[in-house]
Amino acid sequence: MSIHGFSFPTPIQFGAGARRRVADHLRSQGLKRPLIVTDKALAALPVLAEFRTHLEGLDVAVFSGVHGNPTCSQVMDGAVAFKAHGADCVIGFGGGAALDVSKLVGVAATHEGDILEYVWDHPQVRAITQPLPYFVALPTTSGTGSEVGRSSVVSENDTHLKRVVFSPRILARCVFADPELTLGLPAHVTAATGMDALTHNIESYLSPAYHPLCDGIALEGTRIAAAALLTAVKEPGNLQARSDMMMASMMGAIAFQKDLGAVHSCAHALGAVCDLHHGLANALMIDTVLAWNHEAAQAKFEELAHVCGVPGGGKAFVPWLIELKHRVGITGRLKDHGVTAAHLPRLVEIATADICHQTNPRPCTAADFQKLFEAAL
Repeated sequence: MSIHGFSFPTPIQFGAGARRRVADHLRSQGLKRPLIVTDKALAALPVLAEFRTHLEGLDVAVFSGVHGNPTCSQVMDGAVAFKAHGADCVIGFGGGAALDVSKLVGVAATHEGDILEYVWDHPQVRAITQPLPYFVALPTTSGTGSEVGRSSVVSENDTHLKRVVFSPRILARCVFADPELTLGLPAHVTAATGMDALTHNIESYLSPAYHPLCDGIALEGTRIAAAALLTAVKEPGNLQARSDMMMASMMGAIAFQKDLGAVHSCAHALGAVCDLHHGLANALMIDTVLAWNHEAAQAKFEELAHVCGVPGGGKAFVPWLIELKHRVGITGRLKDHGVTAAHLPRLVEIATADICHQTNPRPCTAADFQKLFEAAL
C-alpha cells in the first residue's frame, strides 16, 4: 500500500467585506510597507482605489506592471519595485495573472538570478532558501484560484512558453476572498474565468491520481459552479452567485493539487502560441477533450452529470457543457478566435510537452493532440 501526502494549509477569510480586514491583519504581523501587485487595467479602476481606502495608516506602493499572460520580466520588474519601496510585504490584488506574479515578486526580491532559474524543470533549478516577504492575496476574478495555489505560472518573455515555479513556500500567508471585488467584472470575463474554475474542478475529478479529499472538493466545486455561473453572468450584481463562483474557483485550485488533464495542456499551448485568455482557451477545448475522455472514465462522468443535475446521465454531460457555454456567451470554435491550421504543429508540440496531460484519464500522444485540435478548429 502506497503512502500519500495530503496538505490543505491556506488560511482563508471568505465573504463580502473581507478586504476590510487586510490592514489590521498586516499590522498584527508588524508590517507597515506593503507593495500592491496588480495589473494595468485594474490599477485604473475604482475597485483598487476603494481597496486602498481600507489601508489607512500603512505606507502603500503599487506595482501595476502586469498585463496579458504574466511573464518573467514582469516578476523581475515587480522585485525592483519591491526593493525601491523598501517594502516589507506583498499584497496580490487581481486575477490569476496578477496573483501569479505577486507570488514570485518576493522570491525574486530576496534571491539571486532570474526567476526562470526557479521553475521546477530547469536543468539547474535553484532552491528557494531565503525567508520570503509576507504575502497576502485578494482575488478579483473567480477563475484560476491562484490565491490558494502553491504554484505560479509565468511565460518566457520571448517564446511565451508557460513555465511553473512550484513550492509550498510561495503560498499566501492569508487569503482575503471578497466576492464584492468581482461585482464589476464584465460578462465575458465572468464567463471565461467561470469556465476556468469549472474546468479545474472537472479535470481534477477526472484525474486518475489518488486523492479522495480533492475528489470531494472537486465534485462539490463542480456542483456549485454549474449552479451559479449563468446567474453570475446574467445578473452581475447578484452577490450570492458571485460568492458561489469565488468559492468554486478556490475549490478548483485546491482540488488540482491532484493534477489536471489534457484540456489544460491544450489551453497552455493556445496561450503560448495564440495568446488566448486561459479561461477562454479551456472553454474552447473542454467539450472536445471530454468527449474523447468519456470512454476512459464513464463512472466519473455519471457522477459529474449527477451533481450538475444533468438529465440523461454521463453521456449527456458534454452536450450540457456545450449548452452552458453558449448560454454564458462563449461561442464559436478555435478558428473564430484567431487560431488557424498553420498554428497546429506548434500547438501539438507544446501540448505534448505539457505536464498536465500526464494525469489525463486517457493517455495522450502527439497524434491524439493533433486530432483534438483539428476537431476543435
